[in-house]
Amino acid sequence: MIFFTIIIASLDFFHYPFQNHDFDLAWEILCIFVGGLGIAVRVLTVAFVPEGTSGRGTGQPSASRLNTTGMYSIVRNPLYLGNFLTYIAPVLFVRIWWVTLLFVLAFILYYERIIFAEEAFLHNKFGEDYAVWASKTPAFLPRFRNWTKPDLAFSYKMALSREYHGVYGLVSTLFLMELLSDYYIHGKLLFDSFWVVIFFTGTLFYVTIRFLDKKTYFLKTENVR
Repeated sequence: MIFFTIIIASLDFFHYPFQNHDFDLAWEILCIFVGGLGIAVRVLTVAFVPEGTSGRGTGQPSASRLNTTGMYSIVRNPLYLGNFLTYIAPVLFVRIWWVTLLFVLAFILYYERIIFAEEAFLHNKFGEDYAVWASKTPAFLPRFRNWTKPDLAFSYKMALSREYHGVYGLVSTLFLMELLSDYYIHGKLLFDSFWVVIFFTGTLFYVTIRFLDKKTYFLKTENVR
């Protein structure tokens, strides 16, 4: 919330790249791509993760088994990598280098302690197995040549039930940033048809998946916690 306030305040410095709306649209599409890549990383992580594998989160670490296949074969913290790419998309949207730098530093400071605690837990619990895996698997920058096929089949139900909030969060945040940035440039709210379509498509997706998740058993799997 604090950083989102900084982003909103930084819109006072907002301007179109080269004062050209076409360049502005190209940059916005790049931001969508970066955020979408973050969602894709998370989807490719959670859709193959069975119950009881390496715990991830800001609470007390927990895991009954060590997951070293799929995304975990190329990077030790794929969910946090996905978070980084997703969160940085609206930061890049404002096109101000020092805001991006502040975000990167804040992200490192926040997640460094979480990762340290989780990896200490995994090392204590899994010992040599963890040490061998960690020695060849980078913490944050993927090493694609290490790819090992996941143990499980892709579960679209797991992916949808776990990630639809994140998808809508990204879409709605970027849509809000578009409205605010145009307001700072033109002094009034403008509704670009490109963004209106994206927002309403995202809203329809969110409402549909939320209904299936909360009101039906369609997305239920034995791996969903």
